Amino acid sequence: MNFNDYDAVIIGTGFGGSACAYVLAAAGMKVLLLERGDWARRDAEDWDPRSVLVEKRYQGPSPLRVRQYEDRDFSDVVENEVVGGMSVFYGGASLRLREEDLVAWPILYGDLSPHYDCVERLLEVHGEVGDDPCEPPRTGDYLYPPIELSRPAQRIWDAGRALGYRPFRMPLAINFSDRARTVCIRCLTCDGFPCQIEAKNDLTMTLLKLAQDAGADILTGVQVARVICKRGRVCAVACVDRRTKKAFEVPASVAVVAAGALQSPAILLRSELHSFPQGDLIGRFLMRHCNAVVAGVFPFRTNPEQVFHKQVCFSDFYGDFRGQDGRAVGVIQDIYTPSPIALKHHAPFGLKNLTAMTAGFLQNLLCVAEDEPQFENRVALADEQDVYGISRAQVIHQYTARDCDRRDYLVEKARGILRVSGALFFHTYRIDTFSHGVGSVRMGDDEETSALDENCQFRGIDNLFVTDGSVFPTSGGVNPSLTIAANALRVGNYIVEAFR
Repeated sequence: MNFNDYDAVIIGTGFGGSACAYVLAAAGMKVLLLERGDWARRDAEDWDPRSVLVEKRYQGPSPLRVRQYEDRDFSDVVENEVVGGMSVFYGGASLRLREEDLVAWPILYGDLSPHYDCVERLLEVHGEVGDDPCEPPRTGDYLYPPIELSRPAQRIWDAGRALGYRPFRMPLAINFSDRARTVCIRCLTCDGFPCQIEAKNDLTMTLLKLAQDAGADILTGVQVARVICKRGRVCAVACVDRRTKKAFEVPASVAVVAAGALQSPAILLRSELHSFPQGDLIGRFLMRHCNAVVAGVFPFRTNPEQVFHKQVCFSDFYGDFRGQDGRAVGVIQDIYTPSPIALKHHAPFGLKNLTAMTAGFLQNLLCVAEDEPQFENRVALADEQDVYGISRAQVIHQYTARDCDRRDYLVEKARGILRVSGALFFHTYRIDTFSHGVGSVRMGDDEETSALDENCQFRGIDNLFVTDGSVFPTSGGVNPSLTIAANALRVGNYIVEAFR
């Protein structure tokens, strides 16, 4: 592989990297994607809860240092690392931000709308227009209609209707219709698992594959240390081969950082960009949504057919407090119940067997609440280095009282839905992951508060871009993946016009 052949180097194969790579490659640019992980194995163990959720099959050797909630000390948190990024493990939820969510952004909803249309087609999203009470404007219908509701999903739908809510079908990037590929068998190993039969429309099946078809190359097992700048421009990307632990450099005429909201700022911080006026903003304003799962305990088995049921969403409460601070509340989504193995593993000592026994009698709702951008919530660099001799990312995050109030508001609504569904008891637990992480290298009009301009170009370096969730000025109240991809398409078009 001759590294001098490439017009653009993209760090990361998640939504931001894959979508940008597709645009650049389709326009005739030679693109190289650098990925620290490897390809998902797509074997029987990928559907084994013990292998994926307990033994952490895809988690890598470079843990983050994280301090959150009431923690006084940092603890190690290991991320999944695989080609396609979090799309390999997500549940396919593909929701658009609302027009009002973009008030603090340097772009308007209209700037994203055509790219939303495009990425929904490319991801083959199944959905239905007109049922979402606060649906943003669209120019057309989804490419595919949703499938019929399963029995557990219908239970939640009917309860919501009984309460006067307007549930709608969750737009899902899952192959329920294209007979040219393996069609979804509606199993329970979707959210949190790679799809063994490749029916989930993750990026390796869609945008990344299209980028490869257009000529893009992917180099796996590459730990990126930093981008190298000379005279105000990126000239190369410094890397370590994970297999040999040997350092090497990849020349870069254009560099796109898309390693996620935790790793992208770490790469930029290691690149010694603090001398730029916006250097202290790198890593700041980290958000991840203030999420919780409400589990309802029912007097009957909730899903005896063991069928997929992440199909129903509620946005009735999305703008309930918009008048107070301009921000969203969020949404409630039907979500899968973890397997007995996973429940037993995470349950407190002494309750493990009892918790596992309740699995068949549970039905869960996910509450996704918008969280505020806070200057103190940040990604920094730890003193320690990883096994490749690279400074580790260090994460500090605390929710505000307002964040928790919005989450608790949704929790009460979720309990009400589950109660009408037939639940007798409830248990609420918070989500501690950064799977919805955004905002740590934000774009904006004000150079005093944003490291990137409206084109996600790093201020002062005209050939350095960021295209993942890091660029979000605010988090909104829906899953971020579709917006990350749509914005990356937008930025990709700008790069093509400026550098091709």
